[in-house]
Amino acid sequence: MIPTDKPIGLASDHAGYEIKKYLISLFDAEGIKYTDFGTYSTDSVDYPDFAHKLGAAIDNGECDYGVSVCGTGNGINMALNKHHKVRSALCWNTEVARLVRLHNDANVLTLPGRFVSQKEAYDMVKIFFDTAFEGGRHQNRIDKIPCI
Repeated sequence: MIPTDKPIGLASDHAGYEIKKYLISLFDAEGIKYTDFGTYSTDSVDYPDFAHKLGAAIDNGECDYGVSVCGTGNGINMALNKHHKVRSALCWNTEVARLVRLHNDANVLTLPGRFVSQKEAYDMVKIFFDTAFEGGRHQNRIDKIPCI
């Protein structure tokens, strides 16, 4: 896992709740620190409400990394990427999860809760946090991302 003394931020909407709950059970079993920014049930909610809580936590330094989940992953990913220090990446398999860390220095892994299994979600989380940013030519590209 990526070394950090800060908790991993977690956020989901109702469609991503079950995947998030599963990841929490694994984090608890492995002693991984996290902060759950909601939602806390399968009752219908608006994903931006929880994306912005996670995004603000990354912006203010409370968390360095996060995992987010909504139905397709797109909505929560879009909302998260409105935050200046967030580089959220929508992933649907382990190779994409590895490459967004390696080449894009993504700090939030976003999952499509309706389209991946719990095992697939965990496999992506594991590889995301086990992969270090490569730097080099990729850093130049990351430096060009922030809005002017």
